[in-house]
Amino acid sequence: IHSVTELHHQTHRHQGKLPLLLWRLISYAYVFCVSFLQGDYYYEYTECDSRGSRWRVAIPHEPGACTGLPEPVRGTECTFSCKAGEFLEMSAQECTQCAAGSYSLGSGIRFDQWDAMPAGFSSLATLLENGPHGEDRLTCNSSSWVPQGNYLESNRDECTVSLIYAVHLKKQGSVSFEYQYPDNNLLFEFFVSITHSLSSSENIHIHVNLKSGTNILYWRTGGVLMGSKVVKPVLLKNVQIEGVAYTSECFPCKSGSFSRVPGSSTCEPCPRDTYSNHGASSCTPSEGSGACKKRPPCSKKDYFQIHTACDHEGKTQVIYKWIEPKICLEGVTGAETLPPGGEREPCPPCNPGFYNNDTAICSPCPPGTYSDGMKPCQQCPAGTEPTLGYEYKWWNILPSNMKTSCFNVGNSKCDSMNGWEVAGDHIQSGAGSSDNDYLILNIHVPGFNHSATEFGRITFEFETSCVADCELYFMMVRFLKSTMVVESWGRTKTRQTYTHIMTKNASVSYTWAFQRTNQPSDTRQYVNDVARIYSISVSNAVDGVSSGCRVCALSTQPSSSTCVPCPPGHYIDALTSQCSECPRNTYLVPHAAPSADACKPCGPGSRSDKDHSLCYSDCHFTHTDGNATLTFDFSLLGSVGTLMNGPSFTSKGTKYFHQFNISLCGGQGQLAVCTDNVTDLSVSDAQREKGEGPSAVKTFICQSTIIPASGRGFHTALSSQSINLADTFLGATVDDNLDGIRVTPEMYPKTSKKVPDINFFYRSLEVTSSCQSGRSAVVTLRCNPEKSTKGDLSVPSQCPAGTCNGCTFNFLWESSGACPTCTERDYHQIEGVCKGGHQDLLYVWTEPKLCMGGVALPEKKTLPCEGMEFWVRLGAGVGAFTAVLLVSLTCYFWKKNKRLEYKYSRLVMSANKECEMPVADSCAVMEGENEGDMEDEVVYTKPSLLGKLKAIASKVGVHSINVLLKEENLTVL
Repeated sequence: IHSVTELHHQTHRHQGKLPLLLWRLISYAYVFCVSFLQGDYYYEYTECDSRGSRWRVAIPHEPGACTGLPEPVRGTECTFSCKAGEFLEMSAQECTQCAAGSYSLGSGIRFDQWDAMPAGFSSLATLLENGPHGEDRLTCNSSSWVPQGNYLESNRDECTVSLIYAVHLKKQGSVSFEYQYPDNNLLFEFFVSITHSLSSSENIHIHVNLKSGTNILYWRTGGVLMGSKVVKPVLLKNVQIEGVAYTSECFPCKSGSFSRVPGSSTCEPCPRDTYSNHGASSCTPSEGSGACKKRPPCSKKDYFQIHTACDHEGKTQVIYKWIEPKICLEGVTGAETLPPGGEREPCPPCNPGFYNNDTAICSPCPPGTYSDGMKPCQQCPAGTEPTLGYEYKWWNILPSNMKTSCFNVGNSKCDSMNGWEVAGDHIQSGAGSSDNDYLILNIHVPGFNHSATEFGRITFEFETSCVADCELYFMMVRFLKSTMVVESWGRTKTRQTYTHIMTKNASVSYTWAFQRTNQPSDTRQYVNDVARIYSISVSNAVDGVSSGCRVCALSTQPSSSTCVPCPPGHYIDALTSQCSECPRNTYLVPHAAPSADACKPCGPGSRSDKDHSLCYSDCHFTHTDGNATLTFDFSLLGSVGTLMNGPSFTSKGTKYFHQFNISLCGGQGQLAVCTDNVTDLSVSDAQREKGEGPSAVKTFICQSTIIPASGRGFHTALSSQSINLADTFLGATVDDNLDGIRVTPEMYPKTSKKVPDINFFYRSLEVTSSCQSGRSAVVTLRCNPEKSTKGDLSVPSQCPAGTCNGCTFNFLWESSGACPTCTERDYHQIEGVCKGGHQDLLYVWTEPKLCMGGVALPEKKTLPCEGMEFWVRLGAGVGAFTAVLLVSLTCYFWKKNKRLEYKYSRLVMSANKECEMPVADSCAVMEGENEGDMEDEVVYTKPSLLGKLKAIASKVGVHSINVLLKEENLTVL
């Protein structure tokens, strides 16, 4: 062994002087000996020290097997490198030419054949998080990147799997690769020391600069499975790294290519009708470029039909062509023959906006003219202007602004084929080279003319017919950035129409991609599975043609018939043909007929912006109930509210949340923003906050699916599937329904009815396959003094995802900021005790306090007052005075009454006729008189003390006098 090794070292120095046969013999013997010698270990260099030197050491293939290894020897200088076509033979530490049938890049490494995982690559899967009930973690041991011949395929589940490769560069270099990434539910990122997030798009070539030293390259994927949908894998190929000092082995030429001489830096493709196996130095004559296979009999799957272009007579016909490359045999038992062409038929009419100029070619109408496709172009009448756009409903040839292609990163044959074929009244998906090819149809729109809320719209009519798991994608690329899947349809779909509205004026490319099956395939088993598009129309395209005329606004110059564009928020007055601004608090309906009816009033509790493009709430609301008026100011709730409900778990156990962003008040500048960093991690934070990313959603209410970063291995949480829930504000009211949207009171049981709930109603104009009328949302604001001013957002307990049917979303926002503005009715006065001659007047809120802001509590007042002792003394004095007065009056009237009593008695006595004597001073009974004769006596009864007091009180003297008179002596005074 040592002799052969030394012989190889010596002959290498004199390679040009030895016969080729002898040199090859010595090389083969050396390779055999070294392989035998190094069967249990391999050589590597240590890191370079400060003096630029290093050591060559032997490393066992199995860790721990350290016996019998060669001693370390001093290695080559760190500046050493090999040229292209050479590799470093580690035993001799010398550059050696690559044998015929192989190649090397010298300072580069290339991986373009993936029959097995190349040396140095490793696939590492990350365990998923715990399930919702604490069950064991679901392992991802079976998840890995899988070699598929021409490409490497990522895992098809939601496990996070990293493809890792470590390389040491002696100088600054680079890494480049190609990939296919068609799924918005999948995150694909590549990073060394800086993360490069990769976009969902077609075949992409990536070139990233690398620093000198050791670089560890990561390709990482992670999917989110919602329902039963399967994540489509990432396909990776043609990985090339530049900047290495050497390669320790040569790379064999892949099948279909060869290198004829030793020391080759590239492999040449085999000529037509030849083939080669892996690592070939020459090609063998045959049909095809791979290994020979028996050609099957031709079948109906091996040809397709097309419509020929219109000839000079305006005729076309259906013809059939073999799918290239043709891999079937004609003229054998059971083989199908190519059907004959059909009868020549008149060509279909031109599409609207085009005309036939007697050359059998449809040409666009000149600017300012229009045509329905069947008549010559003509001028629009005065006061009108052409409508611009595209309207394709006849498919004799592919329109000039449309392109079709076939794409499959793992199938080079697909690149040379057309993806879609015109078929008269429709355009349909072509055959492709295999069933998992993407058949691409693309139309580019440089911009739109309209400047209102709706800049333009695209509408197309389609159907699919499939027996396999086919899928039709409708995608768009805005701002020349990543592709966003707008909508997709799986399996068979009946003929239907789909409309997408553009809310931003930008250059956009619309793409339809049809794939018959997602499973790896190199055959055509489902060639009859097809997607058909019957019509495509795009409105307001800046480079469009005109199919009709519309009323326009005329210039204000006298006798001018020139059309002028109306400013935003203006409509065309049908009587004057002038631009008129919409009334206050109305919005302009896009593409409405020219009249005042184009301005629709905003809903209750809303106002329009200055451009009359939308209605919004200014955060103020007033409600009158009887004699009471409640005023609300919702600005305390903040500009945007956020709700993250969950967690929820996929079938594999991945945790995810639904995050809702809600903009309650404000116009265009204060809308909520949801971004999708699965396809757009490269967007800066400032752009993301402004909603400037190509996949950003900027509206009143939007939703994103959030996958936390913990347990997934990614650098950031994943935000995907951002959707628009509300782009139109319908109004705010205390009622339970508005414009057909209803709130069920049972969703949010209410404990108090003193302050009514305020319902904000929204609608989305975007129509989906499951919500034909668009989505709607209701935000219910409830006064809750126990909450903060920001409050808390929640969803109904019976609809934890915020919706019970996928189309109507309900939210409850409880906050003290949702309480009405405070007024004088919300507080009352409390009087304090009088102390030290002063009394305090306090003002307190009526409990429970159900108001916020507004009128403040008056400050405490202090008033002078008299204490209780003063009033007691005053009362005692008054009482004593009253008692003295009563006693005095009693004595006075008693004495006066005695005088009157005396005078009265004298008067009575003087009136007695039996008395002969002069009038006496007294009528009293004398002593000795006959006391028995009581009839002639005057009896005086003295009034009692109680009677006297009563008399005094009534100021009338009451006397009780009994007079017994004889009947004959009765005299009336």
